[in-house]
Amino acid sequence: MPKSISEILAEVRAVYQDLAKRAVQRNCIARTECCQFHLTGLTPHLTKGEAILAAKAFRATGRKELPETIDDVCPMLKPSTGRCMIYADRPFGCRTHFCEAAGGPYPRKEVLDLIRRLEDIDVQLKGGGPRKIQAAIADALSDL
Repeated sequence: MPKSISEILAEVRAVYQDLAKRAVQRNCIARTECCQFHLTGLTPHLTKGEAILAAKAFRATGRKELPETIDDVCPMLKPSTGRCMIYADRPFGCRTHFCEAAGGPYPRKEVLDLIRRLEDIDVQLKGGGPRKIQAAIADALSDL
């Protein structure tokens, strides 16, 4: 029997919760430099489950369409404050980011099991693999 969207989103959140329990020390101080893709040269890629969760969180802010981004800035940053609008439901890549101020990147070998769980969810959803944040969330929004 296929899983419901709410069950699938609960699985994505469980991955995020399991990541939070890991011994890797993080100290995100929400500087949002990692959200400035033009500065870092890196853009998060989301699986379909992550994109749906992010899209639902985005819609919960009262917004319906992603803003046009300039200079490769994350579309989840609120223009007036520069803060993440979906911080509690931010994608895995944002949680394991490469921000030196927060402690640098997670070693892939320490989170590979979690990545595989997200990939398994993606397969269940027929997602086709991770995609850049803007396109992944835009597609998820159109499917909601």
